[in-house]
Amino acid sequence: MSTHEQTPAGRPGPPARSGGAAAIGWALTIGLNVVAPILTYDTLTEDHGWSEFGALLVSGVWPVLDSAVMVAWRRKVDEFAVVSLVFLVITAVVSLVGAHTARALLIKDSGVTGLFGLLCLATLLAPRPLMFYFGRKFATDGTPESAAWWNGLWQFDGFRSTMRTITLVWGVGYLVEALVRIVLAYALSTSAMVVLSPVLIYATLGALALWTAWFSRRRAAEGARRQAAAEAAAAAA
Repeated sequence: MSTHEQTPAGRPGPPARSGGAAAIGWALTIGLNVVAPILTYDTLTEDHGWSEFGALLVSGVWPVLDSAVMVAWRRKVDEFAVVSLVFLVITAVVSLVGAHTARALLIKDSGVTGLFGLLCLATLLAPRPLMFYFGRKFATDGTPESAAWWNGLWQFDGFRSTMRTITLVWGVGYLVEALVRIVLAYALSTSAMVVLSPVLIYATLGALALWTAWFSRRRAAEGARRQAAAEAAAAAA
């Protein structure tokens, strides 16, 4: 979600980031949110005779651990962590109410991502949309200098428009993803959905991330062309 090209000429770019730290963070995220839940579910149901519902609940502990590790690593609770923790609480609550079946739990899980999509759309009415904070999470290394650089971009019209458009697309994207997973939860077996569900989540995330990178570059190029045209017109005048 890099948009530093949209800044005027001469403005300092983003502070240097640690590529190793970013790689470790993504490895932890994938391991604790995709690999560990699948292995836990398979082990509990196939080797220990657990029910599908109980195995799904235990598998959900790994994403909680992921959030705890990230908070401990960064030694602060940022907006991204707060949003993650809020949705973990929502997941825990909806998992304990209503029908206690594996299919119901999968449907409720889809409802959580749908709520994330609705949250994205709701923040379009806030002073700054949700993707502004997610962008700061992934475009900076969390230091005060990099956070200040990102916050300073909000003064530019193009940056504000880009953040709001990205938030809109992510909101709609996750609403569609939730609806698709609900349909598949009824059409496929629970064991198939345990594998497919996180794949759909991260495939949606990957597609949205690729689109965001493309859209940001396009908006940056448009901004550069407008700036060059304005400078040419001023020079001609």
